[in-house]
Amino acid sequence: MKIKQFEDKALSHFSYVIISQGKMAVVDPERDPAKYYAFAEANQAKITTIFETHPHADFISAHVQMHKETGATIYTSKRVGADYPHLGFDDGDFFSMGEVVFKAINTPGHSPDSITIIAQENDKTVLFTGDTLFIGDVGRPDLRESNGNKKATRIELAKQMYHSIQQKLNDLPDDALIYPAHGAGSLCGKGMSDASSSTLGNERQGNWAFQKQTEKEFINTLLDAQPFIPHYFGHDVDMNKAGAANLQQAIAQIPFTLHVEQLDPGVLVIDTRDEAAFKKNHLPKSINIMATKPSVKFETWLGSIVRPEEPFYLVAKTVEDLKKTLQRVAKIGYERQVLGLLTLAENIQVQEDSLNLQDFKTDTSAYTIVDIRNTSETEKGTFFKNALTIPLPELRERANEIPTQKPIVVHCAGGYRSAAGSSIVANHIDQVPVYDLGDAVKEFVK
Repeated sequence: MKIKQFEDKALSHFSYVIISQGKMAVVDPERDPAKYYAFAEANQAKITTIFETHPHADFISAHVQMHKETGATIYTSKRVGADYPHLGFDDGDFFSMGEVVFKAINTPGHSPDSITIIAQENDKTVLFTGDTLFIGDVGRPDLRESNGNKKATRIELAKQMYHSIQQKLNDLPDDALIYPAHGAGSLCGKGMSDASSSTLGNERQGNWAFQKQTEKEFINTLLDAQPFIPHYFGHDVDMNKAGAANLQQAIAQIPFTLHVEQLDPGVLVIDTRDEAAFKKNHLPKSINIMATKPSVKFETWLGSIVRPEEPFYLVAKTVEDLKKTLQRVAKIGYERQVLGLLTLAENIQVQEDSLNLQDFKTDTSAYTIVDIRNTSETEKGTFFKNALTIPLPELRERANEIPTQKPIVVHCAGGYRSAAGSSIVANHIDQVPVYDLGDAVKEFVK
């Protein structure tokens, strides 16, 4: 069998194709199926099989679109309660594709309906573990308490993860290859390695979850210090359970408007240009979530700041940038919320104040400093004495907690998030100047 791993760096997402005797299977595809179609064409293969290891929380899958366009069969656990055409794939189920035999193991823990897919050819065994087993970690168990066909508490799922890791994989060989759905940087786990694959033997030796421990010890470790849950995660679970609309059709009807000078000030605007362009001129009530590089976590922060179903306009520097950014918006299923795609006129007067860094260094106490890093970061310490800590995903709801007796300086750990954070605060507070410390924060990190 021929295996190809695809990586979406922004979402730290891995998807896979397996080819055998001219037939191709796809595991956990991303929203845009074009890359899988191109790979099938280049390898003269027919896509016959699509696997969904579970209903994903952090991205929208193309499984239903691919089924309609290729006729491929979707396999997922019957526990999903999927609303799209599929075949159940659970403990004991198997089938052949060319020379590859695919088998299913129910491995709940990240979700009640997670499966691990085993691909075997002769003496080679490959495990596509979804969000159950990562390299160096396992999937978080706290995302399905209010979403999905089958709901479960984090304690219930942590117990199931203990069983999945400690028992369900025991009969598989050490040389079995491990291919997970995510790598370091994903919010679906907390301690993933930078590696994109491993072997079961290596994980048995080095992954904390395989070590001998009681169920209580395992649960305590798994639940401790999990990262925040973005607003969009539950929305995506439900959308993936139902099956998303065709990507091209979903984005085709969104209108473009060029050289915009003004909008209804009550409508949210997401400005994706770089922070220098944003600070120079932007529309009122804009939030600066930069989408300037393919690797930046634009999707994650969009879905953490903007709630599902909340309408917004999307601003970029050029029409080409708008097209690319809209594709990224669609990765998390937010394209239905986009009211329009905009470029801006040059004469817009709304600007963001620039911080006099020397004055700030001379007397930081003359400013109200807002630390918008995640709780897991601020618990390890703050960069400034008496800084007010409000995580970025909570900032829109909690901006009224910020005192307005002094000028306000917003910071994160490196500058990307503070561009968004300072724009949010400036939208809520007009009594005093609001400044973005940006990447100058690095000068204050001890």
